[in-house]
Parts: sequence; C-alpha cells; structure tokens
Amino acid sequence: MTERPRISIRGGRVIDPASGLDRVTGLHLADGRILAIGEAPDGFAPEQTIDATGLVVCPGLVDLSARPREPGQEYKATLQSETLAAARGGITTLCCPPDTDPPIDTPAMVTLVRKRAQRLGNARVLPVGALTRGLDGERLSEMASLQAAGAVALGNAERPLANTLVERRALEYAATFGIPVLLRPVDPHLHDGGCAHEGPVASRLGLPGIPGAAETVAVARDLALAEQTGCRIHFRGLSTGTAVRQLQQARDQRLAVSADVAIHQLHLTEMDLEGFDSNCHVTPPLRSLTDRDSLRDGIARGIIGAICSDHQPHDPDAKEAPFPSTAPGISGLETLLPLTLKLVDEGVLPLIDALARLTCGPADILGLPHGRLVPGGAADICLFDPERHWLLRREEMVSAGHNTPFHGWEFRGQVTHTLFEGRIVHQV
Repeated sequence: MTERPRISIRGGRVIDPASGLDRVTGLHLADGRILAIGEAPDGFAPEQTIDATGLVVCPGLVDLSARPREPGQEYKATLQSETLAAARGGITTLCCPPDTDPPIDTPAMVTLVRKRAQRLGNARVLPVGALTRGLDGERLSEMASLQAAGAVALGNAERPLANTLVERRALEYAATFGIPVLLRPVDPHLHDGGCAHEGPVASRLGLPGIPGAAETVAVARDLALAEQTGCRIHFRGLSTGTAVRQLQQARDQRLAVSADVAIHQLHLTEMDLEGFDSNCHVTPPLRSLTDRDSLRDGIARGIIGAICSDHQPHDPDAKEAPFPSTAPGISGLETLLPLTLKLVDEGVLPLIDALARLTCGPADILGLPHGRLVPGGAADICLFDPERHWLLRREEMVSAGHNTPFHGWEFRGQVTHTLFEGRIVHQV
C-alpha cells in the first residue's frame, strides 16, 4: 500500500449531505484524514493539488449490498476486481452479504474477508455475519463473536429462515447485543420458484410469477417480530409499493426499522423483460410501473433511507440459459452513481438528497462513521463531473461481471477521482 500524501482539493462544489454543506470550497487531507474544509491550515503544504473546478466533491459512497464473490466463487469475480470496480464508481465502503463459500458464519471468516480487502487497499469491505450457521435457517450463529470480529450486521442473505419461531429467537439474540439484522423480505412458499413479477407480462411471456404478496406478507411478519423483540431490523431490497406503505406505517409507530432499494428497481420494470433479456433477471423481480414510482416516492420522501447497487457479478455462462434457469443479479457497482444522478435529472429528488441516500443514509442505518466529510474523519472522497456524458459498454467495465441491462445507456455524470483513506485509488 502506498503512502497517504498531503492533498488539497480546490475549487470544487463540496456537498456533504450529513451536515447540509453545499458550496464551492476547498478540502485538505493529511495522513488519510480530512484535515480541514475551507481554507488550508497555517503551514499546510500539499504534496498534491487536485483542481476540482466544475466537479462535485462528496463523501465516498457506502453500498449496503455488494457481492465480491470471494471467497468461493473467484471464477465470477474477486475482491481485487470488484474493489477496483467500486473505486471506479466512487464507492469506498462495501457491505458484503454472508453467502460466500464458505458462508461468513465464523469470526475467522469475518477476519478473512476484512484482511484480504485491507491488503488490497481499494475500498473498505465490511462483512455481514450469517444469522444462522451455514445459512441453514435453523441453528443460530454465534452472533456476539461475529460482532466482536467485525461483522457490521447480521443476515441470512437470500436464504429463508425455517419458521417464525427461529426468526423470533434470532431477533431476540441480536437485540441482546444491539446488532442490526438485515432481512430480505420474501415468503418462500409464495415465491415458489418464480422468476418474474406475477402479472400480465409474465403471463404473456410464459414465465413463472412471484406475486407482490411474497414480499408484503414477509414484511408484515418481520415487522410484528421486530415489535415483539425490540430488534433493529433493516429490509434489504424492497420492490413493491405496498411494502413502502407498510414501512411508513411502522416508522410512524416509531419501530426501529429501515430499508433500502436496489438502484435498478428505480429505473426498470417488468416491461424490460420483453425479449427475455436474462440481464433483467433479478431477485426480487422487476415489478410494475406503479411499484417503481412508489419506490421512487419512498426514496424522495426519505421513507427508504438508502440506495444500493445489489451488486452480483456473474460469469457469462450464468446468463446464457433460458430465462428462468439463469442466475439472478446485475453487476451494478459502476452504475450506482450515474443511475442515481439520472433520478436527479428526472426530477425525482434534489442532488443533495440523492447523495444522502448513497452516503450518510446507508452509513447511519448501520451506525457507521463513514459517508460524511468531517475534519478528523477518514478521507473517503468521490469527485465527479456532473456534466460529462458517457456510454456504458460491457467490454469497458472494470468489474469481472459484465451482466448489466444498462449496456449502451448514455449517462451524465462521471467519477473522475476516488480517494480511499487519503489515497487516490481511481483517476481519469
């Protein structure tokens, strides 16, 4: 790892959603930390100056769900390839779900993932510990040991829990130690092996459907158990308008609950399945236009506090079978910011609020100190040109996974520099 030089970033529009800062000013870094915002301290002599005229300077992005595929599936991607892709996308903190191979269900696995990422030095990778041993949905993991080893939360990834009693016991255990639990709300019986949103499009294409109730029934169950146990729960990847309304009601009742949404759910709908593009095979499935607009409204109003990439890189073979047999997931690290900026262009929410859903919003959900610009804090910084137009081409992606439905899309807003702990890890 290289040294952390003294750096001055001058002339940029500095936006820190956590504090409400939004003005053209300077940022000065030393020893991997933010030394000052505004004028440089007396005697400060930068070794490097970045001219940020015309650029937006904001905190490095925090992604609540990104699978680097290592350990266990290095044929799909590696920590090296995916942390470099994160750097290209302005992301400096990644939360890794526990469904690696083997799962992140022991302190040793937590340490392994953290240490490998630290050696690479491209981004911070924070493991989510398994809620149950081996993600089997039945035997509770040693949650306190996982937390002590550095797991920032607990979850069972896409794997269902055996029953509501297991979930209750898991939430009670997690509540004892104040550990947030990430839940993917889905009723496996209603899901029933589907691959598309249950509706006219799935019927016309002959695809097995997943009703919206598969999510909303699970949300209702999880909220009831959260109230019963007092556990802090976070819904990973909402996809329905009804779930947004359920979340709002729970928050009105002051339940300790939050949620995120994958960025592709804010742009794509079931209509994008026409042509059987397997790159649109995702879990939860792309829903109706009404659902998409409700998710957008939830993001704009702050009911949903974070936008994530839900990054799932795949090898080419995983997407080449008939649609129902393909592996679900999108390679999304490099499109998280530009797709969010597209929401700003479309008038869904102002820029500072959009950046909040990518920085302090997700950080606050897990109680992390990241996603903000504060003197003394880590110098995790993203600089992007809000006016630069560019085309996404699969062959130019840094991620080892090129499975994206956004190939050929034109975006406005491109990351020019990413700094992680005071070092430039990406620059164009």
